[in-house]
Amino acid sequence: MIYLIGFMGSGKSTVASKLAQKLQCSYIEMDESIEKQEGLTIPEMFSQHGEDYFRKKEREFLRNTKGEAVVSTGGGVILSRENREILRRGTAVYLHADWETIVDRLKNDTSRPLWSGDEAEKKQRFEDRLPLYKETAHHVVVVDDKAPDVIAEEIAARLKS
Repeated sequence: MIYLIGFMGSGKSTVASKLAQKLQCSYIEMDESIEKQEGLTIPEMFSQHGEDYFRKKEREFLRNTKGEAVVSTGGGVILSRENREILRRGTAVYLHADWETIVDRLKNDTSRPLWSGDEAEKKQRFEDRLPLYKETAHHVVVVDDKAPDVIAEEIAARLKS
């Protein structure tokens, strides 16, 4: 299993899809899978049941996903020690985007529950998660100013070596 990890807006879903095509394997979008299973969108899960409920669903998803696939994870999946251990059993690739890149990509995004609110709070969340992404990752790929195809090619090359 190849897991793409990184902060929201780092390009995990787009790159995972392209990487799966390149590697000729399945692509799984973790958040979409959880939404289908629960019959709720992530914002609905957050508002109706809270963030802890959603984090529990992420753990269940990781525990139960088997086979060979490229998985685009949620940005907060690394918050749980158990999740980080599961991710390390596969191959975890951290898509690192600078804060400025994240802000630029998400400036008009209203669909992410943890992107609303105070700028300082969002930046603190980003900085708090950085060491967890790095601790979990087998590979770190910088994504700033790179096209998704280029990033997917870089990951594929690293996986082969």
